[in-house]
Amino acid sequence: MPWLLLIGAIVCEVFATVNLRLSDGFSKLVPSIFVVVGYLVSFWLFSLVLARGMALGVAYGVWAACGLALVAMIGALFLGDSLTWVQVAGIGALIVGVVALEMGGAPSA
Repeated sequence: MPWLLLIGAIVCEVFATVNLRLSDGFSKLVPSIFVVVGYLVSFWLFSLVLARGMALGVAYGVWAACGLALVAMIGALFLGDSLTWVQVAGIGALIVGVVALEMGGAPSA
């Protein structure tokens, strides 16, 4: 269950971040509302993840890495942002780091 909540938190955070770009400095009402609501729901879901016992470092690492990767891909695919191979490699390294963080916390057999 914590993983489903974490996925929800990530989706809401990405939704809010994309709308932050679309709000044009909070000058457009609907995207601005989506920003505030998206971040509030994201932090609420993230707090539930932590309340259910997921380690803070793992939860935040997954949240940050997935959010960064998704926002970068959405920006490149739909918003005209550039995404170089060096940036893609950096995102890959970040994801590898999060996986290492998760595996490092697992009890050894």
